[in-house]
Order: sequence, then C-alpha cells, then structure tokens
Amino acid sequence: MKIIGKAEIETVVDVLCAPCAGSTRIKTGANEYGVVHARWGYGSAHDGERYELHLCEDCFFRLIAYIKQERRCHTLFSEDGLDIDENLGLITKDDYFGDSDH
Repeated sequence: MKIIGKAEIETVVDVLCAPCAGSTRIKTGANEYGVVHARWGYGSAHDGERYELHLCEDCFFRLIAYIKQERRCHTLFSEDGLDIDENLGLITKDDYFGDSDH
C-alpha cells in the first residue's frame, strides 16, 4: 500500500561564484560551474585545512588563463623547455553524458 504525502527537502537552489559572486544558474535552470578543491595534509603549512571554491564559467577560464600566464613567466628562461599545454587540465571534450559532481 502506498501512503502519499508531502515531504519537505533541502536542495541547492543556486551556486555563487567565489571570485565574482555571480549566480552560476543558466537559462535551463541548472547550475553550471567549475570547482577547485584543496585538502592539505600532515606536514603542510596548512595541515588539516580543506577548501572548495565554485567558479562560474567566465571566472573558471580566467583562472586557467592566469595559471598558463604564471607558468609562462616561471619558465620563460628555463632550459627545460617545458611546453605550456593549451588544454591545461582538460580531461575530455564532448562528454555530454559523463558523471557530474554537481
């Protein structure tokens, strides 16, 4: 036998971008955002600290561009010849059915 009733649940209604404080909600009503995670362990100057930053699409790709620029600056006169990967951090493209953690 089914017993039907109303149940109140908590759900994420919006995710705000850490740098710009803008909403990550898109026209479809979904939240689209990137996440930067850090968990510092024993021996680290930040031992026991955990971080989670949500970024809108614009801020996420600005962060990627900034990291690429920093890498260029740090390797400008390097003899190692480290190439700057244009797809820094990119794991896959056209993954419309992959697992999502948001």
